[in-house]
Amino acid sequence: MAKLAKQDTVIPATTQKQLEQDSLVEDMPRELKVPMTPLPIRADTMERQWKTNDLESLDIGVKKHRKPENIADTIAYYAVKSARKPTDIFFRNKYLHRSVMLEVVAAVPGMVGALIRHIKSLQGMRHDGGWIGHLLHEAENERMHLMTWMEVGKPVLWERALIATVQTGFFAIFSILYMFSPRTAHRVVGYLEEEAVTSYTHFIKEIDAGRIENVKAPDIAIAYWNLEETATLRDVVLAVRADEALHRDTNHHFSDRIRAGRESLFEDLEHTENKPRIKY
Repeated sequence: MAKLAKQDTVIPATTQKQLEQDSLVEDMPRELKVPMTPLPIRADTMERQWKTNDLESLDIGVKKHRKPENIADTIAYYAVKSARKPTDIFFRNKYLHRSVMLEVVAAVPGMVGALIRHIKSLQGMRHDGGWIGHLLHEAENERMHLMTWMEVGKPVLWERALIATVQTGFFAIFSILYMFSPRTAHRVVGYLEEEAVTSYTHFIKEIDAGRIENVKAPDIAIAYWNLEETATLRDVVLAVRADEALHRDTNHHFSDRIRAGRESLFEDLEHTENKPRIKY
C-alpha cells in the first residue's frame, strides 16, 4: 500500500505576518514597553493645569531683543532678518503653514549642537559641561511643536517638498557653522527665536481678529503642555510662544558663555549639599 505523501502545511501570508508581529511583542525588552513621554521645556509646566490667563501672564519678554555687540553678532542678526523676508512673502498670513516651516527648521539646531558636542566629548574624553541634555531637550521640544501643528494644519504635497528642501539646506549650513563657530551658531538661533516670538505674537493677533478660527486644541497639545480639556488653538500658540522665548534666552546665554570662556554649567548649577556634584 503506497504511503501517502506528507504535505507541508501552508500558512497564509497574513497569518505569517501576524505571527511575526506577535513574536516581536513577546520578545520586546521590558524597558521599551515603558513610554518615553516627551517632557515640556519649562520645569513648572506639569506642576499644575494651565489656563488661558496663566499663559497670558507669563513674563516672556515679547519685544526682548539682544543687540549685536560685534561683527559676528551683526552677521548673525542680518542673516536671520534676510531669511525672514522670503518667508513673509511666501506664507503671508498663512500662520499655520508658516509655523510648520518654522518648527521644521527650529528642531535642527539643538540636535546638531548636541551631536557635535557629543562627538567632541568623546574625542576629548572629557565631560561636556552639561549642555548636551539641554540641547536635546530643545530639539525634542521643537519637534513636539511640529507634531502639534501637523494636527491642526495639513500642508499639501508641494509645501511638504519645499519645507523638506529648506530643512535639508539649513541642516547642512548650520552643521558647518556649528563646527567652526558654535558661538555664532547659538547667536543665530537666539535671533531665530526672537523672530519666532514675533511670528507667534502675530498669530495670536490673527486669532483675536477672527481671521483664524480658534478651534479646539489637539489632544497632543493638551497632554504635552498640561492644558485644560477646553483649551483652544490660542492657548497652544501662547504655550509655544513661551517655549520659543525660553529658547531665545538660552541660546543667547550659550553664546555669551562661549565668548566668556565659561562653557561649563556645573559651577553655576543649583546644588544640594547632601548629594555629590557629578560632572557629565
